[in-house]
Amino acid sequence: MKTLAPCVLLLSLGLLAMAGGGCSEASDTVAEIELPLVVAEPVVALDFMERIQATGELEALNHALVAAEVDGRVTHLWIDEGAPVEQGVAILELDPARRQLEIEAAKARVSETRAALHEARRDVRRRTELRRSDISSIATLEKAETMVRLAESRHSAAIAEFGVAQRALAEATVRAPFSGILVERKISLGEYVQVGTPLIELVSLDPIEVVFSVAEIDSSRVVMGQTVMVSVAPYPDEEFVARVDVVSPTIDPETRTLRIQARLDNSDGRLRPGLFARADLGVAKRTAVPVVPDLAVLQRTDGAVVFTLDPATNRVQRRVIEIGGFQEGKIEVAEGLEAGELVLTKGHPTLVDGVLVRRSIPDQGPPAVAAQPGPFRQEAEEVSVQ
Repeated sequence: MKTLAPCVLLLSLGLLAMAGGGCSEASDTVAEIELPLVVAEPVVALDFMERIQATGELEALNHALVAAEVDGRVTHLWIDEGAPVEQGVAILELDPARRQLEIEAAKARVSETRAALHEARRDVRRRTELRRSDISSIATLEKAETMVRLAESRHSAAIAEFGVAQRALAEATVRAPFSGILVERKISLGEYVQVGTPLIELVSLDPIEVVFSVAEIDSSRVVMGQTVMVSVAPYPDEEFVARVDVVSPTIDPETRTLRIQARLDNSDGRLRPGLFARADLGVAKRTAVPVVPDLAVLQRTDGAVVFTLDPATNRVQRRVIEIGGFQEGKIEVAEGLEAGELVLTKGHPTLVDGVLVRRSIPDQGPPAVAAQPGPFRQEAEEVSVQ
């Protein structure tokens, strides 16, 4: 028994060594499995166009509801609904024959008062001569002079009435105040209308305007003449070029936005007032700026945050960055990153600074922690990885 003791001791030590080695390998395997799985992409340098995008509506440059300025019966209708009209073209008439008779009566009244005025002036001259011969009294002369002034007033009133009659005749013919399309006719032939009755609705389609608002923070970057790309639902694959022609001088105190109007050509008549429109303003172009996917950026209490990866050690670094503009799923990095660095785009919302991670291999499948949609993911807390 004494000779076997060393052998038993050696066998026991060997089994312990083998058991110890097995535990170490298992620990390493577990540690490897528990490492966070992430996806990393390099920071690239691109030419970046910063844009302002807004929604608005197409509006007609001129849109009028033309009302009757004189009363009368509708005697002529020349333009149908939906027809184009040129500025100054006659659309309808409101009994111009009646207005012509009123002109003739006013003209006769002018002639009558003119004759009375001439007679009153002759009477003054006659009485002035009699007064010089001391035949007529001063009171008689003064009365004659008063009659002249009354005759002059009546003549002036008659001339004014004649002018009113001439204007009424002109207004009896309703003409287009601008070139456009006759949207709707409110009256029918033979209908009697009074002053103020709506007659026609007229709208101009060329040019047309897009009206939209931009946020207060972007108000200083919109200027007169700036190019605006406009898209509408009926033509989803086409963009229309507009130019800013009105910038509101004030910010709306309720919405904190600035109202903008941009004019665009509509000579083919395809664009119609009332269409919902999207406006896109390219406001600044910068070359070779660091750009990261929007999935890489997390919004935390201390600002925009990304996690960079050191490929030599597979450890991450939490880094606060300053972001610039947005463009098609990418974010400009104004400060905090350089082109070529690796940033995490998946598996990073719960990471902390300095943690060891396992980088995903292509075609290996999705990471353990799925990224949330959108340019930012709001995280209330940073969860440590044990």
